[in-house]
Amino acid sequence: MSGMLFRGLGLTVIAAGLFLAGCSSQPARRAPVEDRNVASTTAPTPDPATAGVKQPPGFENAGKPGYYTVKPGDTLIRIGLESGQSHRDIARWNSLENPNRIEVGQVLRVLPPNATSNGVAVTKPVSGSSVASAPLASASAPAKASSTPVAAATPSTVTSAGDDDMGWIWPGNGAVLAGFDEAKNKGLDIGGGLGDPVLAVADGKVVYAGSGLRGYGNLIILKHNNTYLTAYAHNKALQVKEDQTVKKGQKIAEMGDSDADRVKLHFEVRRQGKPVDPIKYLPAR
Repeated sequence: MSGMLFRGLGLTVIAAGLFLAGCSSQPARRAPVEDRNVASTTAPTPDPATAGVKQPPGFENAGKPGYYTVKPGDTLIRIGLESGQSHRDIARWNSLENPNRIEVGQVLRVLPPNATSNGVAVTKPVSGSSVASAPLASASAPAKASSTPVAAATPSTVTSAGDDDMGWIWPGNGAVLAGFDEAKNKGLDIGGGLGDPVLAVADGKVVYAGSGLRGYGNLIILKHNNTYLTAYAHNKALQVKEDQTVKKGQKIAEMGDSDADRVKLHFEVRRQGKPVDPIKYLPAR
């Protein structure tokens, strides 16, 4: 019995030895090694929290004299009225491919590029205008309104006596329906009949003629010099085109009720873009 036990143990030892020998004949498998010197071909996904924020065009000029930051609801026409400039000039100065596409926060130049570095522009009469600069203020010149610029949009501009002494006339013969109120009514509302003539109050150049400014209807904006713009709103028909030179007393439109509750002329005077009381510039009736 003991002989059989030893024989069995011997066979078991031999079998185990053969098994181990067979295993040792197979090549040893090594754990895979990651080569950290090889750059990954897949770019990491950027973290939105750390990604750079895209700035609007011209953001580096925000707050500087001669520049305007676009607000919600702004159009180039309105910016031109608020800054005392032609919307076409603003589009050209800023190389805007599509003037109808501006974005909130965008910063636009609203002063000619040839202005001096301190934001002061050289004032010249409108081309074709008979208004000339005078060295001294005329005693009959209308009272001057405040020349404080509006934020950074309308930088201070050198003006001369000739800018104010233009011999203004009334744009219509009707009664004044509503006077100037800086918060509620930025000009005068003048009554009249449908089709009554609307007159240019002084020599100037048409910088806007159309209906693209909400609340004004069919609108004409005249630029008289580098200080003054006048606006004529709610017209029935427009008699002039943009870039046209007009003379004082010339019929530029017919009175109407476009975008208004009745037939009337809404008339504004803008001094360096800031609305001022037209009564201070118009002759007494």
